[in-house]
Amino acid sequence: MFAAMLFAISMIALSQFALYYWRAVLAGVAALPVSDRVLAAAHVENGRLLPQHFETIAGLHDLTPNLQPTRGGLGLVRVYYRFVQGLGMLFGKQLPVLAAWSERERVICARYAAVQVGRRLQANIELVASLRSC
Repeated sequence: MFAAMLFAISMIALSQFALYYWRAVLAGVAALPVSDRVLAAAHVENGRLLPQHFETIAGLHDLTPNLQPTRGGLGLVRVYYRFVQGLGMLFGKQLPVLAAWSERERVICARYAAVQVGRRLQANIELVASLRSC
């Protein structure tokens, strides 16, 4: 019985650590500068991303070819975005603090997606340039 309880507590702690680590990676990538090309393609005014831009940028991400198969997509970020959006819609009217947090998190998701699109575009441009130089 003790072993099962210790195993359950360890799994919960490991899951919590994995979630915090993933969230830190998400925020770290989102803190990088966003390419002007991506902002122009997403029709972002004043260079300020809003939560509503996530779907547009995710669509751009789907349109850009992934020439590096080791890099992942936006699967988990989309799930997280929808989860946070749902929390904001359900409890945002009763808890304004939760609504503000939800909006900040969705902006982070939009920035993450924009940085990933910029990375894909840059990698594709570099690959084309290297093929032309051969």
